[in-house]
Amino acid sequence: MKKMTKLFWMLLLYLVSSQAVASSSYGYGLGYGQGYVGTASEKFVTGIANTATGFVELPKNIILRTQRDSVVHGMTIGLVSGIMHTVARTVIGVFDVATFLIPTPPSIQPTFVWQDFSVESSY
Repeated sequence: MKKMTKLFWMLLLYLVSSQAVASSSYGYGLGYGQGYVGTASEKFVTGIANTATGFVELPKNIILRTQRDSVVHGMTIGLVSGIMHTVARTVIGVFDVATFLIPTPPSIQPTFVWQDFSVESSY
């Protein structure tokens, strides 16, 4: 009985300490919870959202380039940049959905296309 009690406390201590390390490692900041399950669910949700809304990068980049430079740059360079960002955000979203069981930090900043709309996305 004494061995079982000792084994129980060692197992409990191991689980609690590994949970504390896992919860402080990563996080998308969406408030779904801490630890492995929270991070995996956040990655899955952001992957779905980025896959579904990746096309918003096109008008976003046209608008940003037009505001920064000129209408001509917005309709040319902004269009090409928007297409590249659209493909990148959509592919990264699909990748995040496919690998949501592996908790990793966000690949895209800002995490969603509608967050901080005045900033160009970085990868």
